[in-house]
Amino acid sequence: TAGRSPLPATRFLLEIGTEELPHADLESALAQLRQSVPALLDELRLEHGEIRVLGTPRRLVVAIEALSPAQPDVEKVVKGPPVSRAFDGEGNPTKAAQGFARSKGVAVEDLERRTLEGGEYVVAVIHQKGQPTPEILREHLPQLVAGISFGKSMRWNATNVAFSRPIRWLLALYGETVIPFEYAGLTAGNRTRGLRFLEPQTFPVNSPADYFAALETQGILLDPEARRAAVEAQINAVAAEAGGEIHPDPDLLTEVTHLVEAPLALRGDFDPEHLKLPREVLIAVMKKHQRYFPIHKGDELLPHFVIVANKPQGTPLEAIKRGNEDVVRARFADAAYFVREDLKTPLEDFVPQLAKLTFQRDLGSMLDKTKRIGHLVGVLSPMVGLTPEETFTAARAAKLCKADLATQMVVEMTSLQGVIGREYALAAGEPPVIANAIFEHYLPRFAGDSVPRGKPGLTVGIADRLDTLMGLFAAGLAPTGNKDPFAQRRAALGLVTNLLAWELDFDLRPALDAAAANLPIEAAPKSRQACLDFIVERLRNLLLEEGYRYDVVDAVLAAQGYNPARAAQAVSELSVWVAREDWEKILPAYARCVRITRSAEYLQPSITPDLFSDPAEKDLFAALQVAEAVERAPGSVDDFLNAFLPLIPAIDRFFEEVLVMTDDTAVRANRLALLARVAALADGVADLSKLEGF
Repeated sequence: TAGRSPLPATRFLLEIGTEELPHADLESALAQLRQSVPALLDELRLEHGEIRVLGTPRRLVVAIEALSPAQPDVEKVVKGPPVSRAFDGEGNPTKAAQGFARSKGVAVEDLERRTLEGGEYVVAVIHQKGQPTPEILREHLPQLVAGISFGKSMRWNATNVAFSRPIRWLLALYGETVIPFEYAGLTAGNRTRGLRFLEPQTFPVNSPADYFAALETQGILLDPEARRAAVEAQINAVAAEAGGEIHPDPDLLTEVTHLVEAPLALRGDFDPEHLKLPREVLIAVMKKHQRYFPIHKGDELLPHFVIVANKPQGTPLEAIKRGNEDVVRARFADAAYFVREDLKTPLEDFVPQLAKLTFQRDLGSMLDKTKRIGHLVGVLSPMVGLTPEETFTAARAAKLCKADLATQMVVEMTSLQGVIGREYALAAGEPPVIANAIFEHYLPRFAGDSVPRGKPGLTVGIADRLDTLMGLFAAGLAPTGNKDPFAQRRAALGLVTNLLAWELDFDLRPALDAAAANLPIEAAPKSRQACLDFIVERLRNLLLEEGYRYDVVDAVLAAQGYNPARAAQAVSELSVWVAREDWEKILPAYARCVRITRSAEYLQPSITPDLFSDPAEKDLFAALQVAEAVERAPGSVDDFLNAFLPLIPAIDRFFEEVLVMTDDTAVRANRLALLARVAALADGVADLSKLEGF
């Protein structure tokens, strides 16, 4: 039973004030607190209303509505010894009863007799008074803060506490009551800090309501969702004013949201002369280096950008605008210099310099890798179905595909690899199809990115990824857990995504064998299989994300996962079949043939028609021959099941009228061989035994 406190429930506020947190750490900390705060309240048996977890780069905030003033009182009933052992013949407590009462902290005369589990026992009724909320929070808040973990942490004072960035202040209020818990050499109080450079630096707040009002006055938006919406609205308004628009970039928007407390969007301008630089260079400088939003007009770039700053305290807006423009001007000047210097050398002349860049110790330099890609492109071209012209384009693009890695511009900004290769190829007079293939072999670079539009770029990309994956697996560097330093998951996902997008009938097994034969180290059959399994697992994840049933996906991939596009088509077809009303007749008929042959000790390879004596087995054999003669597309579920359907009556009749496991060994073996041939109709299509209901 639980008693209730007469005091009213009250609002609680916790603020962890820090040096500016990196955007990813802020996101991670908020996610962790959303899990750990409700769990702590449950553990402490504290009733509460809504929990809000908020945060800016300088503060992590937990606000809890209607937090109970105390834990409820609890009455626990603890079972002791049987009454027969607890009291002697005269009804006096024995040593067993006295020891039990003492261990539970109750007087022996307060022990009660109760019937439990069919017997009579003594019990101790222990009344546990709930602790006041401020008291219990003071004890447990340090562990809540300590429970927030980061990939990289720092220590900054003698307490040796680790956190993403130094903790500078703590605030904890239960209504107007301060909860003075201690952590990292600090004691929580009722003082907070507003925006940087705003006087006074610290100021008191008397209650959670005071706190929220004070920060609101300074324009600080604690709620990341509200802050994100404000940033988005402001940057779009600034862009519209400049006569353009912002192209959606959710990642940059999230990052900028986590870099400011009180967002203020301003327009910056740059010299239109800079628009002569490749637009991807300008965009990369603005986004990756400065976290600015470029302003577009359709596909064209305008000589403006949007800065998102914290609301300035005493600094004129013009000064902020000018300062950011100066930075961009310097960045663009550097980029212009790199491009100018690079273009003094034709792209092809950068290829030998790749010998100085190591791909991986056992697998050699980027020049070695480039040569392997070129060789592999020659093997893959017929598999991908390239015309002679496309084969030439792919071969030339393969030779130049990594050349830009040796350029100053890509050394400065790695994200521009491929983009710069395309620009420099065009500048060197390469045909646009070759320049585009150089760029497209990197596609897709991330989830949702576009795929190659031309087969040459597609083929070079397949060769590059197969070389990377097979090489690293052969070198014993398969990804483990979260560690994937060579981005092999991304490479495998990109490979599968392209094969699906192009609906390419492509067998990964000979392709991986060709990649393995190219390597400077041996790729054992075991590592080839592990590499294939790794790629197929990415395909499995993609299909599951698309909403297909796991058993349907597993059934198809077990039989033809090595051909991703064909497997995806088969999964789509099988999904329709398993939803049919007559599926519960189709699957059991096929399953009977599989189960009896799987349990057989020996299966002879061929059928002897002369040994058939029963009309039912003759009919099944005849129906099987018709099914086997049907023209079927490789891997097609529709073709297989449409050929199998007419067999079902013959299969049902066969099992009703024929004793498969007869004593005559030759007849038995022949009947099993017949059923095995029926089961083999699904070979290369799907392993139906993996389906639910098999």
